[in-house]
Amino acid sequence: MSKIGIMGGTFDPIHNGHLMLGEQAYREYELDEVWYMPSGTPPHKRNHYVTEGAMRLAMTELAVNGHKGFVCSDFELSRNGNTYTAQTLGLLNKEHPEHSFYFIIGADSLYEIESWYEPAKVLAQAVILVASREYENADHSMDSQIAHLSSIYDSDIRILHCKEMDISSAQLRQMIARGQSIEEFVPQKVAAYIQAHGLYQEAET
Repeated sequence: MSKIGIMGGTFDPIHNGHLMLGEQAYREYELDEVWYMPSGTPPHKRNHYVTEGAMRLAMTELAVNGHKGFVCSDFELSRNGNTYTAQTLGLLNKEHPEHSFYFIIGADSLYEIESWYEPAKVLAQAVILVASREYENADHSMDSQIAHLSSIYDSDIRILHCKEMDISSAQLRQMIARGQSIEEFVPQKVAAYIQAHGLYQEAET
């Protein structure tokens, strides 16, 4: 049975922090592949514009190309309507019973996961790999959060021993709108794609 990591997200744009997290998961847990899966219509981001899926997929493909074990997947983009993680993992397990799935998340998601759509299904359908950086808005430690979720949902949650890059896609969009260079934060081909297509030129309101 192959061990497949799932890196989901809007990837608007994808950046080096996403790649660093996937690389750590690939190495530390000896995964066979890491699938980078841009989201379709993310329900939690209805309040701001999301770049069209084909462009986010193209940037993701450029970013992962050449990285051993990394795969760009349109699995979520090919679905209609809102895309929920619980549904995605369920479909993946149904379509690929030959794989075991490892869902890769940042520290913030670990603390917010109980507010997601059907969190019990998310936590039951994959091993959760979480970046080890503490979440600044948390009122308790990561260890206690893992213990809490494991107890309630009987979930398998494991630590990724890496630093998360202190940059977000939202910050990068703001930098581009201000005319600042983002080349130290994204792969060169992604920076070139953003420039060639004139993405993120207007400040978000």
